[in-house]
Amino acid sequence: MPTEVAQNAEVVEVKTSSDEIKDYTKHEQAEVAVSSVERLWYKEAVFYEVYVRAFCDLDGTGHGGITGITSRLDYLHYLGVDCIWLLPIYPSPLKDDGYDVSDYCDVHPDYGTIEHFRTLVKATHERNMKIIVDFIPNHCSEKHRWFQEARKSRDNPYRDYFVWTDDISKYKDARIIFVDVEKSNWTWDEVAGQYYWHRFFKEQPDLNFDNPKVQDEMLRTMGFWLDIGIDGFRVDAVPYLFERDGTSCENLPETHDFLKRMRTFIDTNYPGKIMLAEACQMPNEVRKYFGDTGDEFNLGFHFPVMPRIYMAIKRGDGTCIKDIMDETPEIPPNCQWVTFLRNHDELTLEMVTPDERKWMWEQYAPNPRMKINMGIRRRLAPLMDNDQRKIELAYSLLFTLPGSPIIYYGDEIGMGDNIWLEDRNGVRTPMQWSSDSHGGFSPAQKIYAPVINDPEYGFAKVNVENATRDPSSIYHVVRIMLQRRRKHIAFGHGVFQYVKSSTPAVFSFLRNYAIDRMLCVHNLSDKVQTAVVYLPESEHRATLRDLGERTSSSSSPSSTHEVSDILTDFKFCVNQNGTLEMTLEPYQYLWLNIGEMAQSGPTIHLAQPPVNSARRNSTTPQPTASTLNRQASSSTLLGSISEDA
Repeated sequence: MPTEVAQNAEVVEVKTSSDEIKDYTKHEQAEVAVSSVERLWYKEAVFYEVYVRAFCDLDGTGHGGITGITSRLDYLHYLGVDCIWLLPIYPSPLKDDGYDVSDYCDVHPDYGTIEHFRTLVKATHERNMKIIVDFIPNHCSEKHRWFQEARKSRDNPYRDYFVWTDDISKYKDARIIFVDVEKSNWTWDEVAGQYYWHRFFKEQPDLNFDNPKVQDEMLRTMGFWLDIGIDGFRVDAVPYLFERDGTSCENLPETHDFLKRMRTFIDTNYPGKIMLAEACQMPNEVRKYFGDTGDEFNLGFHFPVMPRIYMAIKRGDGTCIKDIMDETPEIPPNCQWVTFLRNHDELTLEMVTPDERKWMWEQYAPNPRMKINMGIRRRLAPLMDNDQRKIELAYSLLFTLPGSPIIYYGDEIGMGDNIWLEDRNGVRTPMQWSSDSHGGFSPAQKIYAPVINDPEYGFAKVNVENATRDPSSIYHVVRIMLQRRRKHIAFGHGVFQYVKSSTPAVFSFLRNYAIDRMLCVHNLSDKVQTAVVYLPESEHRATLRDLGERTSSSSSPSSTHEVSDILTDFKFCVNQNGTLEMTLEPYQYLWLNIGEMAQSGPTIHLAQPPVNSARRNSTTPQPTASTLNRQASSSTLLGSISEDA
């Protein structure tokens, strides 16, 4: 374990409860062995998204760089991150924050050099973490050498690297994605004397994947970075690679053919490396990007579940999450969904109905500056009213629903946003490491963007040093969640099964893999809920069967059985009829291990369980004496704190 988390910051050592030693990821403790082939690292991984420009400036340039990330790897390792995802690091005019690539095989000089990157990869692997990078095959920058050459004449060998026309009615059925700033997918180029095709900003001409040379260029680019040692790619904008008249120019068969070629290239030459698909579509469409047999992408974003987490918490009703999970198709066993609460773009509302979109804007974006395109440009903490109970609840849903979760940089300490910056830059502000100048982000006098400096989210209050010193901070709650999550293979490999409760405000579900069975319970409302949770009949039979194998056949038929919340060690009783009765505080959540039920004798009438975090911020009503008593008992979530903390 690292001895330092941040400069001048104390480390809070947290001991794990002796009752929670059992690790279900170990093969000998599972009914179904998880072989080295089946146990794919990315299915159990927690990803951390890093915006390189914003993370850490070690060299005093005013913007973050690769050396800065390397210097902070111990912080990420201590948090419990398994894989770092870097946003674009390529040379770029930065019209679209690096997604407008001007050279696919180099590093932007603002960020460092190829040698700096090699050092980062090596240092990441030394800490038993992995690293993936953004790859943008769909389009490049208008400043790229290929495009500059292509403009010169229709006979230029690079002309066919891009898509040109004299008739802008071509591909008229393709939607415009950036509706706020672009009026057409075609832009006239005076030098070329033709229109060129672009699905995003006009400064980002789309590459022509009907040209075999373009396909070969992309494979060479992948090989360049994989040879350095990265563990894979997050592939940007995958549905748009090909164009065909009379179609939406999305999800075309030709796209899947090329993606299979990409996957074969990696599996043949770089086995064990991964591809993550960014396809902002409904699950039935994203399912196609895994391939029929898992021969396209290893992972795919589950975009629609993200806005529904916010909808569920605001409504106090988990039905919308259940519905989208019901619509989520099965995927090949070697594939995985990827989930997130926020990222570097807007909170997209493309995957909700028009009425739901209007309602989400009303609830979460009351100021017009908070809206952009088809979404909301705000960070997690402001969306949750800076109420730690709600932030923890959102993280609990993220970490227990199916998929490998991604944490967006700064959200683990509750950073705020700046809606007065243009585009999506308000959620891309400098990481807040300390209360020093510029939040400890940079020693430079001038930095690329202002650090958050308001009374509620400003760097003097919200920073890594403060978070790591406070054992009840959201940082430590997330860290403990990740520790406990890692011990249960059901979260990475297990199936999802909705569990009925007596009130829609209590959203419950099972995550099952062999004997590792977790019951996850969430009070989505702002009120105390007394609820009955009904285990499915099959699960009830399984738990009683397992119990019968471990206890005497003479056990009393009226016995109840105890299950423990692995976050607090608080015990609950499962009645013989397969029900759990509980009273939950507002926004409370439980991770109940029902794979190891112990017999407990006569029925116990439970007091209210401890809330999950000792910290309560200024947005929370003043607690009563009884609530304070329950808060004191909740310190079990954080274990035993060292005396010098």
